[in-house]
Amino acid sequence: MLASLSRTRLATLPTELEPLPRLGEHLGIGLYIKRDDNTGLALGGNKARKLEFLLGDAQELGADVLITTGGPQSNHCRMTAAAAAKGGLGCHLVFSSAAITERQGNLFLGELLGATLHFAGTDEPQVVAGKMEEVAKDLRATGKRPYIIPLGGSNPIGAVGYIAGIEEISKQCVPMGIAFDYIVHASGSAGTQAGLLAGVKAYDLPISIIGISVSRPRERLAREVYELCQGTLLHAGIAREIVQSDIVVYDEYVGAGYGMPTEASRAALATFATMEGVIIDPVYTAKGAAGLIDLVVSRGVIPRGAKVLFWHTGGTPALFADPTVHWRAKS
Repeated sequence: MLASLSRTRLATLPTELEPLPRLGEHLGIGLYIKRDDNTGLALGGNKARKLEFLLGDAQELGADVLITTGGPQSNHCRMTAAAAAKGGLGCHLVFSSAAITERQGNLFLGELLGATLHFAGTDEPQVVAGKMEEVAKDLRATGKRPYIIPLGGSNPIGAVGYIAGIEEISKQCVPMGIAFDYIVHASGSAGTQAGLLAGVKAYDLPISIIGISVSRPRERLAREVYELCQGTLLHAGIAREIVQSDIVVYDEYVGAGYGMPTEASRAALATFATMEGVIIDPVYTAKGAAGLIDLVVSRGVIPRGAKVLFWHTGGTPALFADPTVHWRAKS
């Protein structure tokens, strides 16, 4: 379905589809996990799927340096630096924060992977975009050919990676005899959710895609997912329609903001670790896990007995970014 699109292989695929029997029994659902924390590129994560198509497009256009942006502990930035290194391109990362001198977690890994780090001084989107354009202009002045990747790799080129992800899941489900009712995941810059939704539409699967926002208000994220899903289907040449009711977003688990853990995310982190031996990050995937647990246990949005896939989007280096932030939930 995506054979005509430029793609550079970066990820170790397919990633595992694993049952979580103890946690599933505890919640009263048939629970599985998609291990995109094991995509293999620079400690793994979901961005590898997007970057395969983004790097493919960049190389087809003759680019020799990648530019992207994210927060100081951005998994996307870390993996973009790795994709650039693997493809023989330069990399510049523009972080949406004040300058940080101490290198921990993903900041350390970005520099280790050879990226040049810049700090926009703010998370104001227009300022950050302006800084990326400034870096690109400076590079062009030296004869370079930069390729700008948006926050999270969330454009139609990147999001098609999750159409491929749905195709992968479909093939894995057949021999296992599984038909999922829901896919639940952490939703940030809209690309993963838009790609997953485009995928279930492309393959006519009766699966509800539930995005747990890690940063944005529901109205904004739902609008962005809707628009990006339409663009992704168009880019992939898939004649399918989506409606507003296809977009399911919950923003009750954001807490104080992006990159900041909540009591519920800390509890979910501990639950996945102690019940299934699965490590998730404290501020992104863990918010998705907190939402999953709450939607089953407290709210009944996901009914008991449902078949549910939790999509692990990676991000474990964030666990080692700030030793002053204790992960345990308060008793």
